[in-house]
Amino acid sequence: MTKADIIKAAFKVWGQDFYSTTSLSQVSQELGVTKTALYRHFKDKDALLKEMYVSYFDDFTAFIMESYKKAISTADPSESCLIIMRTFAKYYILNRNNFIFSLIQVYNRKESGNIREEFLVRGIDLSLLSQGKEENGFFPSKFHLVMVTLLFWIGQFHQQKPGKKSNLNSQELDKIISDIESHIKNGVGLNMEVVNLIDFQKLEEQSLKQLSIKSWDNPLLEAVSEAVAEAGPWNVSMEMVARQSGLSKSGLYAHFNNKQDMLEKLFMTEFSVIISSAKEQIETSIIPEEQLYLGIMSIVNHLRSHPGFLMSLEWLKTRKVFLEKFTDKLQEFIEKIQMEHIKQQDQQYLFFIAQWILFMIVSTLAWWPYIFNRKLPESNSNTWGKILKEIPNESFRTLFRFIALGTEGLKL
Repeated sequence: MTKADIIKAAFKVWGQDFYSTTSLSQVSQELGVTKTALYRHFKDKDALLKEMYVSYFDDFTAFIMESYKKAISTADPSESCLIIMRTFAKYYILNRNNFIFSLIQVYNRKESGNIREEFLVRGIDLSLLSQGKEENGFFPSKFHLVMVTLLFWIGQFHQQKPGKKSNLNSQELDKIISDIESHIKNGVGLNMEVVNLIDFQKLEEQSLKQLSIKSWDNPLLEAVSEAVAEAGPWNVSMEMVARQSGLSKSGLYAHFNNKQDMLEKLFMTEFSVIISSAKEQIETSIIPEEQLYLGIMSIVNHLRSHPGFLMSLEWLKTRKVFLEKFTDKLQEFIEKIQMEHIKQQDQQYLFFIAQWILFMIVSTLAWWPYIFNRKLPESNSNTWGKILKEIPNESFRTLFRFIALGTEGLKL
C-alpha cells in the first residue's frame, strides 16, 4: 500500500456519501487495512487532506492545461470563458469524487484565497480569463458567475444521477455540457430590451424601504445561527449552542429534540421570512424583469441584515443539507414571478432555478470579502455585516443581468 493508494481511496470515501465529511477510519475500511497502517504514511487526517489538496490541483490543472492555452489565445472573451467552462465541466462530470472533494475542501471560505495561487504555481493564470475587455469592472466578474453556475449544475447532476458518469458515452457527456452552457449563456431568458430599461436605483430604494425586519427575534435561534456560522452544520454541537445562548445543554432539549431538529427549525424559520419578504416585493410590480430584481434585492437586503445566517448559508451553498425540505418555499418564490416560459417547466425544474438563484446570491455576498482580501475572523458576524454593506449595488445589478439574460446580458 502506497501513499498514492491511500489518497485514491480517500477521494473515493469523500464521494460515497455526497457532501459529507470523512475520517481516517473510513479510509482504512475502504482499503481493508488497520487505521494504524495509515499512520505509517500520514500522521493524521490533516496531513492526508493536505496531500489530497495537492493531488487535486495537480490532476485538475493537467486536465485543463490544453484548453487553458486555447482559451487565453482566443480573441473573443466570451468564447474564451466558455472554452474553459466546458473543460471544467467535463472534468467534474467524469470525476465525481474529486468534484465533491473540491466543494468541501477547495471552494470554501477558508481556502478561497488560495485557489488562484494554486493554479498560478502550476502555470495557469486565472486573471487572464477573469479580466476580459468585456468585463464591467465590478465583482462578480463574468468568469466568477460562469464558474459558480457551473458548480451548481454539476452538483445537481451528481445528486440526481450518482454513478451515472461511469456509463456516459461522448454524446451524453456533450448533451450535459450543452445544457449547462445554455443556462450560462441565456440565464432564465428574460427580455433584454426590458432589462435595459429598468430603473435599478428606483427599485433598490423601494426594496430598502420595504425591508422586512420581522425576522426571528428569538435569541435562541440567533445563538444557533452564530454557532452554525462558526463551525458549520456538521461540526456544530448542542454544547456550542448552549454556550452561545447561555443555556444548559439540557435546557436546549426543551426547545429542540436533537441537533437535526435544531438546524431544521433555524433554516425553516429563516427561509419562511426570506421567501415571504421576496414575494411581497415581487407583488409590487407586474413586469417580470422588475419582479426578478425586486426578489433578488429582497433576499440580498435580508442577508446583509443577518450576516450570521448568511455565514450559515455559505456553509450550505456547496452542499446538499436540508434544502430538499424547503422545496415548496423556494418554488413559491420563483412561481410568483410572471415568467411564462419558466412556469411551463415541471416542478423540479422550478425548484432548481430558485435554488440556483439563491446559490448565486449567497456566493456573491459570501465571496466579496475574500475577493478583495479582507481579513475576517471566521465567526465574527458583526464584522461581516459591516463588510457586506460596502458591496455596491452595481454588483447585484450585474448578478441580476446574468441570472436574467446569461452572459449575453453582460455585454454592456
